[in-house]
Amino acid sequence: MARQISDRSTDTDRLRGAKRIVIKIGSALFIDQQTGALDGDWLEALCEDVSWLSEAGKEIVLVSSGAVALGARELGLDARRARLEDNQAAAAAGQILLAHAYHDALGRLGLTAAQVLLTLDDSESRRRYLNACTTLLTLLDRGAVPVVNENDTVATQELRYGDNDRLAARVAQMVSADCMVLLSDVDGLYTRDPQHNDDAEHVPEVADVDARIRNMAGGPGSALGSGGMHTKLDAARIAIRAGCRMAITSGRVRRPLKALSEGGRATWFLSTATPAAARKQWIAGTLKPKGSVSVDAGAEDALASGRSLLPAGVTSVDGQFERGDAVRVLSGIGVEVGRGLIAYSSDEAREIAGKQSRLIESVLGYRGRDEMIHRDDLVLMH
Repeated sequence: MARQISDRSTDTDRLRGAKRIVIKIGSALFIDQQTGALDGDWLEALCEDVSWLSEAGKEIVLVSSGAVALGARELGLDARRARLEDNQAAAAAGQILLAHAYHDALGRLGLTAAQVLLTLDDSESRRRYLNACTTLLTLLDRGAVPVVNENDTVATQELRYGDNDRLAARVAQMVSADCMVLLSDVDGLYTRDPQHNDDAEHVPEVADVDARIRNMAGGPGSALGSGGMHTKLDAARIAIRAGCRMAITSGRVRRPLKALSEGGRATWFLSTATPAAARKQWIAGTLKPKGSVSVDAGAEDALASGRSLLPAGVTSVDGQFERGDAVRVLSGIGVEVGRGLIAYSSDEAREIAGKQSRLIESVLGYRGRDEMIHRDDLVLMH
């Protein structure tokens, strides 16, 4: 469902009212289409936006394209005609340049950049998903700005996202972001391709990515980019289901995020759920439990009051599961009182069950999480 009228003050609130924001930057915005060179001025202005948002108390994750294009220029390759192995080599060379550019631009503003490389497998494998999620959240907690890109140097076709729009949406899901902004060479969704249709109308607001909305999408818009409007709509569906609102807006202006916050033209995709509620629904209704843990009365009371499940309250562990899998939480009489994502494998959980969290390192040989199941990863059954 698309709405043709939008309240610009509401648009402003959607960005300024967010706590955690994922920003995706397309290659065509800061890589010269002809030479493959980096547009340092544009990147500096973007980082000024990141600093401005950070000073306002926002946590920012950047998902940035550009490594392959930069590396191709460095190695003398044509990224548009290169083989997979050529692009992987270009990514290896370009990642250094891209990370260095963000390190310098953010560093001049007093911000710390941290590179995170992901593949599709990192979001499909429960254990790797949890590892990536924990890394990103730790970086945000430390005040760093994660700069995420697809790990093209090792990803084969079956392990690739193929575009950073969908990668950005998966990252937004990982970190429970409440807002995602796709900076593009277009300022949103149109009813028809505006480059070929004078009667094309801009769509300021979308409540559901249905068949009619998808029929409005065109093809890729630039030579260096790998995604068109279809991939942006795919990203919007992922984001909406994760409780994250998403905007498509033009990055062809200086300080594009500030421009968006001041009512700049965009298409907003809206979600009726919060990230926390969407995550709880996903845990409770989508993931199949791989095993169970039984808890004592004290732990059951602690869970009911909104606390995490600690190893000390676990009386037994059943089934075979890996870190990050969903498990059932059972009361002393076998009633399911909750369901959550467990921080330890079944073998590890059995070893630390009933023990104080401070003893985990001496039992397992490494310091893991204090919680068996963190409250953010736990859904109580009512």
